[in-house]
Amino acid sequence: MSSLPSSPSPAVSAAAPPLSRNVRALGWTAFFNDTATEMGYWLLPQFLVGVLGAGPMVFGLIEGAAETVASFGRLVSGFLADRWRRRKPLAAVGYTVANLTKPLLAVAQSWPQVFWIRCFDRAAKGFRAAPRDALIADSVPADQRGAAFGFRQAMDSAGAMAGPLAAILLLSFFAGDVRKVFWAAAVPGLASVLLVWFAVREVRPAAPSEISKSPAWSPSRFRDRKLLLMVVAVAVFSLANSSDLFLILRAQHLGVRAELAPLLGLVFNLVYTLLSWPAGRLSDRIPRHILVVLGYLVYAGVYLGFARAHSSRAVWLLMPLYGLYYALTEGVLKAWISDLVPSSSRASVYGVFNWVVGVTALPASLVAGWLWQHHSPAAPFYVSAGFASLAALLL
Repeated sequence: MSSLPSSPSPAVSAAAPPLSRNVRALGWTAFFNDTATEMGYWLLPQFLVGVLGAGPMVFGLIEGAAETVASFGRLVSGFLADRWRRRKPLAAVGYTVANLTKPLLAVAQSWPQVFWIRCFDRAAKGFRAAPRDALIADSVPADQRGAAFGFRQAMDSAGAMAGPLAAILLLSFFAGDVRKVFWAAAVPGLASVLLVWFAVREVRPAAPSEISKSPAWSPSRFRDRKLLLMVVAVAVFSLANSSDLFLILRAQHLGVRAELAPLLGLVFNLVYTLLSWPAGRLSDRIPRHILVVLGYLVYAGVYLGFARAHSSRAVWLLMPLYGLYYALTEGVLKAWISDLVPSSSRASVYGVFNWVVGVTALPASLVAGWLWQHHSPAAPFYVSAGFASLAALLL
């Protein structure tokens, strides 16, 4: 235990490299994992509707429940990571279980089976998230956290770009057989599992304080007013943030052909990939909340655009802006949390934060599905734009 490296100290921060070995290894792990995920994700609407006969309410149920399950995985793993002072094994188990589960979509015969597969996949994703983020934060000095999280996020979105591209090519090669694409996704999934087990090293967090020994949900972890207000604002925003599958469904409603759905993912993730690392580096130089507020306003504008759109042309203009929203918020929020929380409590607070985000995913997606089905396809997008604007004002 004593042989494990400690978190970077202020004395060595100036000499620390911009990208440590762990950040690079976790970046490549994210790349291959998201390649595997996105090869199937953008085909799910086509698979659920065209093959299994599901509808919008089913989308809301599956994705909302999956993200809610993932949120509880984040809560538990964050607490365990701080208690055990071990981050790598928990993160590695999460990547492993997810990539054993995803290929099972290829043998699904009904939407309830897809429901359980997505729940196991997302639970594993949630389980790895808090330990992995704490590991990244402890692997770099404080003034490079934005860049570190931005790099991992850029690699993640690069994989999300490679995944839809691979899906498009494989669909053509497999004559439109979606199930074979699901099987093929196991290859990059295996690469991510091998990387996280053999290329990532453990970093021992600081000794636990009295606060970090308290339960993960204890108010003592949120004594910092900025942290508490940020969590409240993010919770409000998350009520607007229904599953991205609704964007795909709306795009198809506006005339985008189902087989072009992976190309939408490619466009979105191209912008996300190119801007995540620069946004992270920028957040090391200016107040991070400025970028988050800007990102929420971009999100509101995108969803308002989807609500008011009347043709497929608008979809291709809005998807790059959706990538901009992600680049401005995903890595920056994680770096912001690491600024406000000591190393010994960091994984637990990441877990609580992500639990709040995930537990709102079920009502957000269920309400979106209900609004779509009982009012109009535009209704959930108007509601999401309003909640995102309110969250920006709170921040």
